[in-house]
Amino acid sequence: MNLSTRWISAFLDAQVAERDASQNTQMAYARDLGDFTEFLTGTARDLDTATRQDIENYLIHLDTQGFAKSTRARRLSAIKQLYRFAFEEGLRQENPAIQITGPGRDKRLPKTLSVEEVDRLLDMAEEYGRSQEDRIRNTCLMQLLYATGMRVTELVTLPLSSAKGDPRMLLIKGKGGKERMVPLSPPSRDALAEWLAIRERQEADNRADGKPTSGFLFASRSKEGHLTRHRFYALIKDLALQAGVSPSKVTPHTLRHAFATHLLANGADLRAIQTFLGHADVATTEIYTHVLEERLRDLVLDHHPLARD
Repeated sequence: MNLSTRWISAFLDAQVAERDASQNTQMAYARDLGDFTEFLTGTARDLDTATRQDIENYLIHLDTQGFAKSTRARRLSAIKQLYRFAFEEGLRQENPAIQITGPGRDKRLPKTLSVEEVDRLLDMAEEYGRSQEDRIRNTCLMQLLYATGMRVTELVTLPLSSAKGDPRMLLIKGKGGKERMVPLSPPSRDALAEWLAIRERQEADNRADGKPTSGFLFASRSKEGHLTRHRFYALIKDLALQAGVSPSKVTPHTLRHAFATHLLANGADLRAIQTFLGHADVATTEIYTHVLEERLRDLVLDHHPLARD
């Protein structure tokens, strides 16, 4: 194991120990820092000898390669965090990244879906699947996602125990291990109860046959033991295609955006939406006020008689 690999490995271990970083976060850091060390190798440098100029040259390299501002900002953030860790641990006597200013991020409004498009997706989930069990599972997945605004990882890793007892509120474990309670809509509770009955029957059959049981609500044969993010991503694209909604508009995250935008449009308090989404800072949630403002402006421009040519 070379020096760069040891540094990155120690940094990732610290992220898990101190911040309870998820596997997805660790993988993202590893990819970004791996790309930076590969760049350094081409300049005969390593993490312990890289200078501020080397880091700035790397950012210029990313820019000339056509990487988006958001990607460059994310990679610089990873580099800054790594060197802060190295300085605090005494691996370097100085921090070469401390004074580097990032490229900033493009302020893009999140893509979202109309209520009618979401309804078409929910209706299609009831019909899509090879078996009745698949259709009930797909309905439960989509209803829970739209009813709670969960992140996709939070959804697919829901424990079976979270659904017990016809819950009015769902306990969700989010980033950094932080837990939050989100209320369930009547349709999502019905879908959850129907899927839970199937899962409990599956687990009872497994115990009777001496087979391994699963603690996940959406169990699968994957190595993780639950439905994977990638499988659900493919599923939601198929649902969009079948429902006549542009697949390019539909991802698990656009359902999360739709949840927030539709709540705000119907008068929900921004602080409540922040709690439901699991945002640490309300400033993150405020992006949805801009989405709503843009949609209201478009509504006026499209329908007000004085706005017409």
